[in-house]
Amino acid sequence: MSFERGWQAIHLEMPERIPHTEYLTHRRFIIKVTGFDPENPAESGAAGPALAKALDYDFIWSTYGRDWGTPHTDMGRAKYYETETPWHSSYPFKSVEEVLSFDPLQAARIPTMEELTADVRRSYEEGQAAHPGAVFPGGFYETVFTWNIKTFGWELFMLAAMDDPQRFERILDGFTEISAMVVEAHVRAKVPIFLCHDDIVWAAGPSFSPAWMRRYVFPRIKRLWRPLREAGIKVLFCSDGNFDAFVDDLAEAGAEGFIFEPLTDLRYIVERYGKTHVIIGNVDSRILQTKGPQEIRAEVRRCAGLGRNCPGYFFAVGNHIPYTVPIPSIECYLEAIREYGRR
Repeated sequence: MSFERGWQAIHLEMPERIPHTEYLTHRRFIIKVTGFDPENPAESGAAGPALAKALDYDFIWSTYGRDWGTPHTDMGRAKYYETETPWHSSYPFKSVEEVLSFDPLQAARIPTMEELTADVRRSYEEGQAAHPGAVFPGGFYETVFTWNIKTFGWELFMLAAMDDPQRFERILDGFTEISAMVVEAHVRAKVPIFLCHDDIVWAAGPSFSPAWMRRYVFPRIKRLWRPLREAGIKVLFCSDGNFDAFVDDLAEAGAEGFIFEPLTDLRYIVERYGKTHVIIGNVDSRILQTKGPQEIRAEVRRCAGLGRNCPGYFFAVGNHIPYTVPIPSIECYLEAIREYGRR
């Protein structure tokens, strides 16, 4: 594990080899590599850092989180663990009118800026201490768009936004203001990297029209990131799905890096932003899950070929390594990135 490699790549200084991060919750593989069971409460806290050390991560995917006390629904998610059981889905809003009458700032439990700054700093320092050999960021998960999915669910979010855009804009403003408090706390806490997550698309591409996104979402994201940029804090943007349609919008808004799944076009990002931006991911877990060593190595070779001359490129399986991936396939992938990561 190399903090130096990760730090160099984040700052576009071309480390001697392509650095690496991962999103892996494969219980049997973690136990094999670390001896810790991530699903055992007594061992789960040690499992993640031990895995990061064993696999030589150079960057840790993490965002600051807290309970804001706002209503939330089941966003939907993959089944990550073999032992995972379904949980009850909650949909607190029953109508478009209920959504449009919601005020995020009245509903949220908002701390003082001093309390929030101290909590952001605590979270960052604890993450650094747990992962001393890798770059650990601050950041935020909900931001502008995802707040609405998490609070209302997809259907009512989309219906309300289209039914009365003017009233819904007030909701966007409220969520953005809460997010801006988190940004300000990161600036005050002097956290050097901000990982901004916002699931702005689906697998097939935009869920809202690009015109709607450019009118209502990206101007707010740009305002949100401005204090970070002014403070010299690196802004890395992450979304699931295919955000090809919005890569340029995100760059214009101030993103200094992109973290993405294989659905988003690595070649396009490399061609336009390979020398100027951090680029993380794009190895396809579906290949690890269904193909053999030859195809896995070819997939790593594809990403290495595109990213090798980009100073901020990191290897990562962009759509997660779940428990369904065969362990020999994970091991083949790790061997391949060690081989093809040499510059």
